[in-house]
Amino acid sequence: MLKIGNLKIKNPLFLAPMAGVTDHPFRLICKKFGAGVVYTEFVSANGIIRENIKTLDMMRFTEEERPLGIQIFGDDPEVVGKSAKMVNEMFKPDIIDINYGCPVPKVTKSGAGSGAMKNLCLMDEITSAVIESSKDTPVTVKMRAGWDKDNIISTKAGMMLESIGIKAIALHARTSKQMYTGKADWNLIRELKEAVKIPVIGNGDVNDLDSYKKIREETNCDGVMIGRGALGRPWIFKEIANYNENLPFKRPDLEETINTSIKHIDLLISSKHPKVAINLSKKHLAYY
Repeated sequence: MLKIGNLKIKNPLFLAPMAGVTDHPFRLICKKFGAGVVYTEFVSANGIIRENIKTLDMMRFTEEERPLGIQIFGDDPEVVGKSAKMVNEMFKPDIIDINYGCPVPKVTKSGAGSGAMKNLCLMDEITSAVIESSKDTPVTVKMRAGWDKDNIISTKAGMMLESIGIKAIALHARTSKQMYTGKADWNLIRELKEAVKIPVIGNGDVNDLDSYKKIREETNCDGVMIGRGALGRPWIFKEIANYNENLPFKRPDLEETINTSIKHIDLLISSKHPKVAINLSKKHLAYY
């Protein structure tokens, strides 16, 4: 049993927040296949405080998705803090997560996402503002190893975040400059785990049961976050959960895969504009 603040998590398998992917239908599919915690797509703090309809819709969820985290990002501590207060009051998620991991230039150029990792003082200010605004809801962080290979700061940043009051850290063990290329350095996850007392969630290059076993063995992390490894294979959570509980697992055959993809499309149709549902269906069918 993993504890993040007062939240008890029976199955410490986390669906990573992914832009354009972890919407309500995909979260629900992964939840039914055994994901212990799911996250929304990352949401702009500026969009939240302006009460942008599209932004607010990205954060809506159903009770069967709990425990669920809403991930926010921004570069202004006051704005991000205010957005956290609104998220907490309007949606009451189980976790509020701060995005210090997105490497996309249009996000990082302002100092948001992994761009904040170039400025520990800014990380401190944003994190403090969010914690202060979130009352009893645990605040967590998803971050990169650092900006580039010459500026690896994950352990130093993690110790600072723990001292401020962060309840858990998910470390994607790549730098911002790596984007999604190269190999994740799991040694950094182990180093962070040894340096802090709060839960550390390993992320990066976990695509199957074997890589799950390896990251747990090599890092001693408290939980594992899976992103791209779940695309088209949401049953990866069930395979790992069954392994942890010493239960057998049978990989889905073609018919089961088709049925899962149809269920996914039905959820998209019921929750999206038809044109959006079609476009997302094509994307997910390619993954399946």
